[in-house]
Amino acid sequence: MASSGARRTRLTRRGRIVAWTVGVTSAVVLGVAGVGAWVYQDLDGNISSADVDDKIGGDRPENLSPGSKNILVVGSDSRDGANAKYGKDLTTMQSDTLMVLHVPASRKWATVVSFPRDSWVEIPACDRGGGDKSSPHHAKINEAFALGGSSGEVSGAAACSIKTVEARTGLRIDHFMSVDFQGFKGMVDALDGIEVCPEEAIHSEKARLDMEAGCQTVAGEKALGYVRVRYGVGNGSDIGRIGRQQEFMNALVEKAQDRFTSPTSLYGFLKSATKSLTTDPDLAGIKPLYSLASELKGIPSDRLTFVTVPNYPREADVPTDKANVVWQYPHATDLFSHLAKDKEVDGDRLKAQTKVPLYASSVKVQVLNGTSTPGLANTVAGKLREAGLTVTGTGNAPEPSATTQITYPSGQEQQARALAAHAPGAPAPREAGAGAAAGVITLVVGDDLDVDRIR
Repeated sequence: MASSGARRTRLTRRGRIVAWTVGVTSAVVLGVAGVGAWVYQDLDGNISSADVDDKIGGDRPENLSPGSKNILVVGSDSRDGANAKYGKDLTTMQSDTLMVLHVPASRKWATVVSFPRDSWVEIPACDRGGGDKSSPHHAKINEAFALGGSSGEVSGAAACSIKTVEARTGLRIDHFMSVDFQGFKGMVDALDGIEVCPEEAIHSEKARLDMEAGCQTVAGEKALGYVRVRYGVGNGSDIGRIGRQQEFMNALVEKAQDRFTSPTSLYGFLKSATKSLTTDPDLAGIKPLYSLASELKGIPSDRLTFVTVPNYPREADVPTDKANVVWQYPHATDLFSHLAKDKEVDGDRLKAQTKVPLYASSVKVQVLNGTSTPGLANTVAGKLREAGLTVTGTGNAPEPSATTQITYPSGQEQQARALAAHAPGAPAPREAGAGAAAGVITLVVGDDLDVDRIR
């Protein structure tokens, strides 16, 4: 049994909702009640503010559920100063953790969606600072934070991450919070370390970590290495690291709550926590964070859901890519659509539905041009191939079409829905009549299709 001074990591349902920055802010605001007014002012002034509105632009998703909140949460691993030794030839700002916390208008449930940092997505054009702007391109999703943060400003990093997540999910992001890893280390040290229990030894040169199997207390650089380590433990995936980070953060919050009776350790913890936080202006202060944590605290534990965007190794579609994952459609789209419409997500059901992945390469489609724009079928086909789908052919539609159409032969409904997910705005697929080519879905490109949104 773990002692009160070092609590074993375990992932409870309530612990899931306080993963990373959500956990930090909850601990911060709960602890503030036990300190004096002068300390309140000191802590309140520690939280950094970054305005991102002028960097995001106006082409954003519509808010379909007024009263709900989507908060982008980033674990920032800047590679300058004390963090420099954790990598080389890397841009200054790195994002090791990325998630969206959805708080519904009813405040009766909540969902945290975690995005694997190896997710292969299109990064939109972003402001890099100094008048320089990047071009849209495909990369790991965490590159957005580094790209926008090229000038060293969190506002640019957060803005590019928000633009990327909004473009890929259709969710309107209302707030953002970023916690720096060095501040995280200070929180752990203020609590005299956290007990972890790895089932196997961990030896990672990249994370500068050497640990034997079994329960042990980690602090300082060792704690930082433990939450960062990826290679040299388990299957080396980012998915495994996400789980370890969630468990560690849960243990940290629990121990912080145990220490709220100790003014010295409490103040040290709160000081490190608040200094590590950067938020949008509306969240930059103890009062708004306290309000947020109060809302989360009132949610029943059985209505708190943590999910990871359904995904599978991109190698299944592109054999040469062994380093990235792609999102599994149509399930990823269904997840985002539920949250956009403020509908509760059944995590267990989603996990069961995505146990056997539907690979993009298994979706066979012929693309027909129903517009007067020459070569549009080939343009769309190229984008679909880049997304991993199998294009069997292109051509002109038998007749012009103002609206895009997706038709499928019997037994191909899921594949057709997956295709529709890659073409936002396309109408729901419908079953084709007799004579449809077996196993092949037909996409007729209409005048209404925004080709730039194909992903």
